[in-house]
Amino acid sequence: MPLERVLEPEVMDTPEEASSYNAMDHSTVNRVFVDDLLAFFADVAPPLSRSRLMPDDEEAQTLDILDLGTGTALIVIELCNRVAECRVMAADAAASMLDLALYNVEVSGHRHRIQLDQIDAKGLHYIDGQFGVVMSNSLIHHIPEPLAALKEAVRVTMPGGLLFFRDLLRPDTKEQLDELVQTYAGSETPFSREMFANSLHAALSLDEIRGLVSSLGFDPHAVQQTTDRHWTWRGVKA
Repeated sequence: MPLERVLEPEVMDTPEEASSYNAMDHSTVNRVFVDDLLAFFADVAPPLSRSRLMPDDEEAQTLDILDLGTGTALIVIELCNRVAECRVMAADAAASMLDLALYNVEVSGHRHRIQLDQIDAKGLHYIDGQFGVVMSNSLIHHIPEPLAALKEAVRVTMPGGLLFFRDLLRPDTKEQLDELVQTYAGSETPFSREMFANSLHAALSLDEIRGLVSSLGFDPHAVQQTTDRHWTWRGVKA
């Protein structure tokens, strides 16, 4: 029988959770996320080609980006390190995560380009079409009913804008889950290993996330399994 989804807390908002998450080595995953975002942009986003995500264009306009579930802001810092000029709204529901994010952003030197916002992804206070790119890494598995957050993400994306979501993929069996924890968190603390195992158990299957994306009018096959533990959705809003 396939592994059933077991929810974990929607908001990781204890100091221990935030500090454990921040201390884990996400550098490779974050770098690959930004690599893939920029490759997606270059491939399929001609309506946004005058933005500064195309760094060779000196006359390009700055693009506004929303990062949902930013955590401690490590991905948006990586993005700002790589892109000459972009503005990022880094949003998360957890105050403890944002406390560490503020420190990370200050140290990075990108405080003038990254704004932090404490907000629930299921009820965004941004206007329709405000952002050229809405991105998210490892948010969806935290949400009991993810469709609400996906609808809001689509709403605040401008026509022709990009949606780039990546999250954990629920394994088929408990044995596979245990193997993934050992492979990718075996050297972490027991608390961090438990966090990772709980996140895998709370993640969606490929069919589940494809069904949600299809219900929003997007091609379900725009969601692909991209690693042994991740799915990725690359969408362009009509």
